[in-house]
Amino acid sequence: MTSFRDLHRPGDPFILANAWDIGSAKMLGALGAQAIATSSAGYAFTRGLPDGGRVGREEALFHARELVDAVPLPVSADLEDGYGAAPEICAETIRLAAETGLAGCCFEDVAPDFTAYGFDHAVERMQASVEAARDLPADFVFCARADGVMHGLYDIDEAIRRLEAFEAVGADVLYCPMPGGMADLRAITEAVSAPVNALAAGPWTQSVRADFAAAGVARISLGSALARATHRVIRDAAIEMFGAGDFHSLGGIGAQEVDDLLATYGV
Repeated sequence: MTSFRDLHRPGDPFILANAWDIGSAKMLGALGAQAIATSSAGYAFTRGLPDGGRVGREEALFHARELVDAVPLPVSADLEDGYGAAPEICAETIRLAAETGLAGCCFEDVAPDFTAYGFDHAVERMQASVEAARDLPADFVFCARADGVMHGLYDIDEAIRRLEAFEAVGADVLYCPMPGGMADLRAITEAVSAPVNALAAGPWTQSVRADFAAAGVARISLGSALARATHRVIRDAAIEMFGAGDFHSLGGIGAQEVDDLLATYGV
C-alpha cells in the first residue's frame, strides 16, 4: 500500500475522504478512498453539537482511534488548534495522535474564540508540532493550516506569509481553507514547495479534480461537506414528510448494498 506521505503529489491530488463515524469510514474506504480523515465538524454533528462545538482532545482522539481500527487505510485527524495555545500543548497532541495510530493530523492557526494567533506565536506552535512529529518512531505527516482567510481574520497575502513560515519550520503539508478563488489557490502552490491541501466545500464543490490538479494541489479534503450533504437529505425528507406527507425522499440505496460495503473490511 502506498504510504500516506507518498500519496501527496502536487498536480495529481488524491481525495482525503473525511468521515464522521465508523460506518462512513468503512463505506468511503470500500468505495475507493485511499485515505480517511476525521472531520471535527462532522463528528460534532453526531454529538448534537454545532460546528465549532469543541469536542475535547481525549474524545477527538478516541473517535480517531475508532476510524483507525475500522479501516486498513491511513487515517489523518482534524485536531482543531492542537487543543491549546501553548506550543508544548501542540507537541503533546502530536505525540498522543501518533499513539492513537494516526498517519498524520492538521492544526489550525485560529483559536477556539475565532481569533487568529499572532504570526510569531502561530509559527512557534507549528514548529513545536513539527519537532514533535520528527521525534516519533514512525512517519507522521503534519499539515499546518492558515484558517484566517476562511474566518475573515486576514487576507490571502497574510495566509501565504504564514504558510511560507510554516513550511520554513518543516510542515509537511500546507492548507488555506476557502481562499477567494482558483487564482488564490494557484498563488499558494506557487509560493511554497511543500504539498498543498485544498478543500472541496461550499462554492469549491463546483470545481472538479482536474481544476485542483491544474492549480498544483496535492490533496483535496472534504471537511464537513459530505456530512452536511447527509444532513441536507434529512432536512429535505423531513420537510416533505412533515409538510405534505410525502415520503419520496426516503428512497435510499438497498440494504444489501449497504451491508456489503460495510462488510468490506469485516465486522
